[in-house]
Amino acid sequence: MNEQLKTFVQVAESGSFSKAAEKLFISSTAVMKQMNMLEKQAGVPLLIRTNHGVRLTEAGAAFIKDAEFMLQYFQEALIRMRQAAQADRHLVRVGTSILNPCKTLLELWNEISDRYPHFGINIVHFEDDAHTLPTTFRTIGQSFDILAGPFLTDRFKDYYRMLELGSYRLCFAVSRHHRLASKKTLFIEDLYGERVALVNGGKSAVIQDIRDFLIKSHPQIRIKDVPRLFDLDVFNRCEESNTVMLTLEAWADVHPSLVTIPSELDFFVPYGLLYPLHPSEEVKQFIEIIKEWQGDGLPNLVISNRS
Repeated sequence: MNEQLKTFVQVAESGSFSKAAEKLFISSTAVMKQMNMLEKQAGVPLLIRTNHGVRLTEAGAAFIKDAEFMLQYFQEALIRMRQAAQADRHLVRVGTSILNPCKTLLELWNEISDRYPHFGINIVHFEDDAHTLPTTFRTIGQSFDILAGPFLTDRFKDYYRMLELGSYRLCFAVSRHHRLASKKTLFIEDLYGERVALVNGGKSAVIQDIRDFLIKSHPQIRIKDVPRLFDLDVFNRCEESNTVMLTLEAWADVHPSLVTIPSELDFFVPYGLLYPLHPSEEVKQFIEIIKEWQGDGLPNLVISNRS
């Protein structure tokens, strides 16, 4: 009925089936069929058809104002309906950056979002900057509600909760011009005589364990402690100085001039979601949804480690 009313108003304004068809981007035949159907439902003629065009009958002239009102009311009702639906929809803000990509969470959500139409995801970009990241970790829940990424810092764990979803393997990255760049796998002896940068401004227990292991069991490796958080500047400096850097398999494509190589070391870093200590009710519900699907073992939740 709505389309018929819309067509009727356009025919009345245009005075022609063909001109109305042009305005509505449909055929003249479709316009005539709709008008015939409308008149049949009304039970009275609404249009006078002549060789020179179309004009309203007395009944049509009496009906045109009501038709215009009904169309306007319908459009306003649609707006109210969409506004109500939007008000009931919960948008969860997910932070993302080069080193903390939300890709895995989005892949999961795209699979299950049809089951939860009242939830949506709003992506919020932030910079991987060692100077501003401490504030970012301390204020999760302000600029965004959830951060998806590796748990590489124990330094700020009192500021957020964590939902572990999987793990990343720790690897080593070297310049493409480095003597080890062609290696498919790095054995610990390959690193003898090399300077290896261990970035641990976040006071990660995993990185500290690796450091202790290398110092105790392989003193032939020179450890360069980097007391800062991971950011792009660290990658740049390691490439420029030809220093081997401890990194994650997930960061293999972060720096185009670095090659990420798996190692025989059996160390992994947890991956998952960081969210506020006191999350909103909507964020609580969203986390519970993810927990539920995690329990069902959805493959996209667990990060597959390279062999």
